[in-house]
Amino acid sequence: MNTAHSTTAPTVRGHEGEKRLLRELLNAPAAAYTLGGKMESLLRLLVIGLLIAILVSLGSALRHLSRGGSEADSRKMARALTIRISLSLALFALLVIAWYMGLISPHALQSTGPVR
Repeated sequence: MNTAHSTTAPTVRGHEGEKRLLRELLNAPAAAYTLGGKMESLLRLLVIGLLIAILVSLGSALRHLSRGGSEADSRKMARALTIRISLSLALFALLVIAWYMGLISPHALQSTGPVR
C-alpha cells in the first residue's frame, strides 16, 4: 500500500502544513484529478453527434425549402430549423459545461514563426 497518496484529507496547520499539503498535491498522480480518457471520449462523441444532427436538420430544412411552396413543407421546414437551433444551443451548453468542469480548455493559436 502506498502511504504517500492517502485518501484522508491532510490537516493544514501553519506554514509547514501548507508546504506539506503542496508537496502532496504536486506528487499526486495526474489521473486522480481528471475524469480520465473515458469522459473525454464521451465528450468527443457527444460533440460530433450533435454536429452531425445539426447538419442533418439543416439538410432536412433545405429539402423542404426546395421541394415546393405547400403549407405542409413550410411547417416541416420551420420545425427542422427549430430543431437545428435547439441542437446548436445544446452543443453550446455542452461546451460551456465541459469548459467549466475542466474537460476542455481554450488555447492560443500557435504561430510557426514571426509574422511579416
